[in-house]
Amino acid sequence: MTDSSRWKATVHVSGLPPVVTAANLRDAFIPFGEIADVTLEKNADPNSTDPHRGFAYVEYEDADDAKEAIDNMDQSELFGRVIKVTAAKVPKSATEGLESRTALWKQEEWLAQNEVSEEDRLAHQQAESGAFEAEDPMQGLEGLDVAGPKPE
Repeated sequence: MTDSSRWKATVHVSGLPPVVTAANLRDAFIPFGEIADVTLEKNADPNSTDPHRGFAYVEYEDADDAKEAIDNMDQSELFGRVIKVTAAKVPKSATEGLESRTALWKQEEWLAQNEVSEEDRLAHQQAESGAFEAEDPMQGLEGLDVAGPKPE
């Protein structure tokens, strides 16, 4: 299954109470189709008493099953709380774009858009090494030492 088809077959479940486990979610969502994976996002805060962040992803084998789960489980009650079930959004890549942790000039997309031609690169190297001889800016101005129009 390709990445894009995986995300089309995945639902985002939010509003989960702390007592919910991945097994509970699997049991609640299995009537709508074959489940490939259940990911309950763990809480990163070590001081928190909640075992997870209150949301999860349920990935189905088929995208139609995911739509069926959304239609039937959105705004339903699970362990005393109303849950929200929506289609999962494709996450932004952590390696591309302005919010990435990689320097912009090291990203493949930026490099492709801002590529320097080989001619410009050689001219820059010659200028830095001193091998490039600049033209004299006064060249061609020899006869212009007198102000005013040229005598005929």
